[in-house]
Amino acid sequence: MENNATTIEMLFEKAEDYTKTTIELVKLNAVDKTADVMSSLLSRLTVSIVFVMFAFLANIGLSLWIGELLGKVYYGFFIVSSAYLLISIVLYIYKDQWLKIPISNFIIVKMLKKSQYEND
Repeated sequence: MENNATTIEMLFEKAEDYTKTTIELVKLNAVDKTADVMSSLLSRLTVSIVFVMFAFLANIGLSLWIGELLGKVYYGFFIVSSAYLLISIVLYIYKDQWLKIPISNFIIVKMLKKSQYEND
């Protein structure tokens, strides 16, 4: 009878160890996926910030150049800002198709991608 009790105790201990290991594995997988998504988004954000700085300075130069061609500096700024108004209207109309869906798909693909450490 004592042998049965020992076997059951060992079974419970192994089940407890298995549960702890499974929980730890889930935690580590969540950390891995989160780190992968965040590093991808932050690297894209960094590149985007540098591009925005370039575009900002290029727009100032373009505004000044157009204004010089038209005789009044502020004309150039009005023209460039009008172009951005048109671009923002087009982006607003197509925001789901051009922005929301691709970003959602990117995050989903990153979250569901198998890690190099995972086995099939």
